[in-house]
Amino acid sequence: MMARILLCAVLMCAVAVAEESALQFEKSRIGTATFEAASIFDVNNDGAKDLFSGGFWYPGPEFKTDHKVAEIRYEDTYYDDFSNIPVDVNGDGLLDIVTGGWWGMTFQWRENPGGTGEWITHDVAEVGNVERTCACDFDNDGDLEFVPVVNPVQVFKLVRDGSGKGTGEFKQYTIQGGNGGHGFGCGDVNGDGRNDILLAAGWLEGPEDPYKTDAWQWHAEFELGAASLPILVHDVNGDGLNDLINGAAHDYGLWWLEQGRGEDGKRTWTRHDIETGRSQFHDLQLVDLDNDGKVELVTGKRYYGHNGHDPGANDPLGIYYYDMDEGNFVRNTIDYGPAGKASGAGIYFWVDDVDGNGWKDILAPGKDGLYLFLNKGKAPAK
Repeated sequence: MMARILLCAVLMCAVAVAEESALQFEKSRIGTATFEAASIFDVNNDGAKDLFSGGFWYPGPEFKTDHKVAEIRYEDTYYDDFSNIPVDVNGDGLLDIVTGGWWGMTFQWRENPGGTGEWITHDVAEVGNVERTCACDFDNDGDLEFVPVVNPVQVFKLVRDGSGKGTGEFKQYTIQGGNGGHGFGCGDVNGDGRNDILLAAGWLEGPEDPYKTDAWQWHAEFELGAASLPILVHDVNGDGLNDLINGAAHDYGLWWLEQGRGEDGKRTWTRHDIETGRSQFHDLQLVDLDNDGKVELVTGKRYYGHNGHDPGANDPLGIYYYDMDEGNFVRNTIDYGPAGKASGAGIYFWVDDVDGNGWKDILAPGKDGLYLFLNKGKAPAK
């Protein structure tokens, strides 16, 4: 069946490499704790953006002190905290954290106490081993729904009151169909204005009512292996069809799948390699880093995934952004080198303008510590 609907051509091409990054970044180590998720938001409502990573938060604008969030379960070199999504869950005006864990097997949120006290962890539901929790607006109401990445797909919608404030309660929906595994993304694959679900072995077409759990249609049109979290949906070559960008989370490789149409009118996917000699692209983001009005692909290597047993585990770490132009990718290196000297990107890094200079910065967590890369803008012309 897959052979009839899938054109599986692989085009081998090396990424172009910029001689030096067009942007200047100032790197600093914020903390030594080895959490692999991080985010940037105003924790204490003082008007300054703060840094948050797993079990600690660091008040801005100096980030010189840390405050404990909670005691996070630690298993076999991993903290059981694989996403840090800020959202006001209980409607008290403070941003809380939505997360999930592999060993705890729960979708959960941590309640912001509004000061420097410890955060209460609320277990919402036991769902299985959570690789990461992702967020997507499935019903186009402007609010995010949450997906702890497990099999089958589970969607959690925050219950809001009449004024739109969170109530601290969630509704759980189990999407029928599909074949899970390592990898998840959401985006409009077929151009119907609704967000679809991307999995490693295909995609689920979003119905008009996303909470009608048996109405999602499964399309087994590709096989991505241990895919990135997220798999990105983006029109890479500007032909009006949304393509996919995927990283090998536990192997070598970064590539995009070009969406096309065969002679019979059926959808096809053609693979174009971006990187073949670098590994463990676990997290990917599309962000306009250089303020040119176009997004760049931002990613990096996860350090010590699977305790050093993945291919390329001992290769240098790195964080990169890629300029994209009609299917061509140019790598710009932000940081690169051995562990202890360079940083990776962890499982869940964050991009935001933390210092207010108009350029987006990068907060990179990982088993080598927490690093902040302040974007200083474009380097002076030589």
